[in-house]
Amino acid sequence: MSFGEKISDYKEEMLRDLDQLMRIRSVSSTDKAAAAEALGYILKRAEEMGFSTVNIDGLAGHAEYGEGEELAAVLAHVDVVPAGEGWSTEPYCLTEKNGRLYGRGIVDDKGPAMAALYCMKALKDNNIKANRRLRLILGAAEEIGMNDMELYFSREEMPCMAFTPDSEYGICTNEKGIMQLEISSKENDSTLLTQLSAGNAVNAVPARADAMIDCTENEDNILRRAADHSPCRYDFLYTMDGLRITSFGRASHACVPNEGTNAAVHLIRLLSECFGRKAAGSLCSFIDDAIGLENDGASLGIACSDEQSGALTVNTGIIEVGETASRVLIDIRYPVTSDSDEIFEKISEKASYYGLRTKLVNHEPPLSVSDSAPITKLLSEAYKAVMGVEPELYSTGGGTYARTLKNNGVAFGPVFKGDPAKIHEADESIDKENFFRHAQICLEAMYRMAVQ
Repeated sequence: MSFGEKISDYKEEMLRDLDQLMRIRSVSSTDKAAAAEALGYILKRAEEMGFSTVNIDGLAGHAEYGEGEELAAVLAHVDVVPAGEGWSTEPYCLTEKNGRLYGRGIVDDKGPAMAALYCMKALKDNNIKANRRLRLILGAAEEIGMNDMELYFSREEMPCMAFTPDSEYGICTNEKGIMQLEISSKENDSTLLTQLSAGNAVNAVPARADAMIDCTENEDNILRRAADHSPCRYDFLYTMDGLRITSFGRASHACVPNEGTNAAVHLIRLLSECFGRKAAGSLCSFIDDAIGLENDGASLGIACSDEQSGALTVNTGIIEVGETASRVLIDIRYPVTSDSDEIFEKISEKASYYGLRTKLVNHEPPLSVSDSAPITKLLSEAYKAVMGVEPELYSTGGGTYARTLKNNGVAFGPVFKGDPAKIHEADESIDKENFFRHAQICLEAMYRMAVQ
C-alpha cells in the first residue's frame, strides 16, 4: 500500500471546499481583487487545518508543514482565465456530470491546489515526521505573467525541490520559452474596418471575433459567399453603424494553437480576400501576411525546432481595432535552445515594415531539468508506486511555475493522457476517478519529499 492511498479519506471534504473556491470568479486579467479573495480563501482553510500561513499582498502566499533546514514545495495557482462561451454547465462552480468534474479551474489550477492542501492535511493527520519543511506555495497571477512568484521569491526562500501540478503526466522536464508581444499603431488606417475585437487572453486561441465594416450590398453578397468556405461560422447583422460580422471558431490553449480554430485570423483572412489587405489596414495586413493561418512562425521568419522541446508556436490572442488605434497581442512559445533576442528582432523588423511598433509585454525564459535530477527521480518513484509503471518524461509549450524554480522543479500532473481536460476552453473538466488518482500520486510525492 502506498501512503498516497490515504487521500481517499478526504474526498467529500475536498470537493466541498473546491466548490467554494471555484465559485470565486478569480479571473486575474480583469479582477485582481477576486483573485486575491481566492488566495485568501484557501489560505484561511489551511489555517483552520492547523498550518502556519503567509499571505504576501494578496498576490502569493504559502501554507507550511513540518520542520527541517531544507524546504520542499508544491506550487499551484488560484487565478483562472475567463470562462468564455459555449459551456454545457455553469463555469463558476463544481459540477459533476457523467462521471466528470466540470468548472473553470477544476484542472487549471484550483482543483490541484485544493488537492495539494488536503495532501498536507493527510500528512498532518497521520503525524508524519518531516525531515524537510513542506510548503504549498500559492499564487494569484499565474495566468497574467507569474509576477506573483517573482514577488514571492523576492521575500521567501527557494525550495531545494518542488513540483507544480499544472500540466500533464508523466514529468515535464522541458518548458519552452514564452514571449508575449504587443504590436500596435496609433491610428486605424483601414478604409473598411471601423472596429474589430477578438480574444480575452493572450494565452488562448480566440473562439470569437467581431468586426464592424462599411460595405455595399454587392460586397456583402460576395462576403457571405466567401464565408461559406471558411472553417469558422459567421453571423451577419445590419446596424445603423454598418455591417457587423461575428466569427465563431474554437478555443484552445496558446501552447497548442493547432488544436483550436482562431476566429480572429480567419475573419481577417476573409476580409482581406474580399476587400484586399490595404483596405483592412496596416495591422490586419501584418496579421494576415506575417502570421496568417500559420502556427509555426514561418512567415515571420522565426520557425525553429529542437530535439528537447519541439517546434516554435505562434498564437494571435487578442486584437483591438478602434477608431483611433489598433493593436494585436501575440503569444510565442520557443524551443529551449533558441535565442529569444533574435526572435524578437525578426518580429520587430517585420512589423516595422508595416509601420507598426513592437513591445515586449512578458517574457518567461525556458526551463530544462536533467532526467537524472533528484526531483525527477523522486517523482518517478512516486508515480510508479501508485500507477505501477514508470512515467514518461516530456516537454511542453505550456508555461508553469516550474520555470520560476531555478531548475529545482518540474510540472507533474494532473491530466492523464486520453482525458480531454479542455484547459482554457469551454467545459474544462476531468474524469472524477482521474482527479482522485492524481490526488493519490500528489500525496505520495509530497510524502516522499517530506520524509526522504
